[in-house]
Amino acid sequence: MSRPRVVIVGGGFGGLSAARSLRSAPAEVLLIDRCNHHLFQPLLYQVATSVLTPAQIASPIRNILRKQKNTLVLLGEVTAMDTGARSVFASNVDREHVSIRYDYLVLATGAHHSYTGHESFEQFAPGLKTLADAVQIRNRILQAFERAEAQENPADDPGLLTFVLVGAGPTGVEMAGAIAVLIRQTLRAEYRRVDPALARVVLVEGGGRVLPSFSEPLSAAATRRLESLGVEIQPGHVDRLDEKGAWIGDEHVPSKTVIWAAGVNAGLVGKWLGTATDRSGRVRIDGLLRVPDHPEIFVIGDAAALDQDGHTLPGVAQVALQQGRYAGRSIARAIAGQPTLPPFRYFDKGSMAVVGKGFAVLEAGKVRISGILAWFAWAAIHIHFLAQSGLRIAVFLQWMWTYFTGQRGSRLIVNHRSTK
Repeated sequence: MSRPRVVIVGGGFGGLSAARSLRSAPAEVLLIDRCNHHLFQPLLYQVATSVLTPAQIASPIRNILRKQKNTLVLLGEVTAMDTGARSVFASNVDREHVSIRYDYLVLATGAHHSYTGHESFEQFAPGLKTLADAVQIRNRILQAFERAEAQENPADDPGLLTFVLVGAGPTGVEMAGAIAVLIRQTLRAEYRRVDPALARVVLVEGGGRVLPSFSEPLSAAATRRLESLGVEIQPGHVDRLDEKGAWIGDEHVPSKTVIWAAGVNAGLVGKWLGTATDRSGRVRIDGLLRVPDHPEIFVIGDAAALDQDGHTLPGVAQVALQQGRYAGRSIARAIAGQPTLPPFRYFDKGSMAVVGKGFAVLEAGKVRISGILAWFAWAAIHIHFLAQSGLRIAVFLQWMWTYFTGQRGSRLIVNHRSTK
């Protein structure tokens, strides 16, 4: 008798957590991802600002699951599905639209950046979701300084060293602080014509205050910290973007480097399933993380919309990790003929964000702290959740080296060109 097949789409926090929870299940587990690596997304901004290298925040999925004998990893992109036939369709460089049957399906496809109906903005303002995004942004930041150094008078082109971050959530705040530190503490000694005082970092916030998901005192502490680093916080919305800069309301801010951190969209999962979604395209699921009328299909992480205590759970790593474990355990129990688990409930371990060197804000229940202690807590938690012990050691050593010397992991401009 053949073992039931569990197909997991996505090797991020949720998908990997689900796969690990099925390591002892009498099942055939297939994990499909269009990348061959698991990415620690919360540290992407540190690759974009040259603190860490790409290899320090990503691990090959095959290597992570190498001891899990019931699991097969496939490199490919799922492009469609047939819920009636219980099949997904995947493509890679050699084959297209290959049908893969499943008995249970876990959709952990994550989300990509959303331009809120202004798709033309993407060519001028990259988002930050993949390693390729991070390297592209790193290139733009470093190239801006190289171009300024090549000019007789860099002040003649004010947009060259103006960096605009659209969105004042954790990603935007962390990027803005990291760029400010990079400019003022690392690059200032290496250029002869460029005065760091000429550089501007502009953070556009449209929600009334920075870090709107945090308490007002922590938001105020983050604002003060950003301002002390020289970050300009500008209320408003970006109405127009082109190669010359951004229009924030009626004001034009000249900039050659605009970075988008203002929203996400869950993509095509809702269309594949033909089921209800929220405004961001996330699939509405029940308390068991399943799609209505399809008890064999679980949707988790950034692709799922689940309400708890009157609020939709946020798209953060901890939600995906806990949902992945729950989905894996639920499937294992179903295969074994055991009773269904109680409805999923997210345990909130708190939220945190880094604001420049040695400063963070942390909120966990009634605990609200900011400063160096919050930064140490942030560092410890992020190191703990890296996928492999080798990465934990490498990142810890790099952080300590950067903290005490100001020297960064990788300030390389890497232009990827196709071969003729």
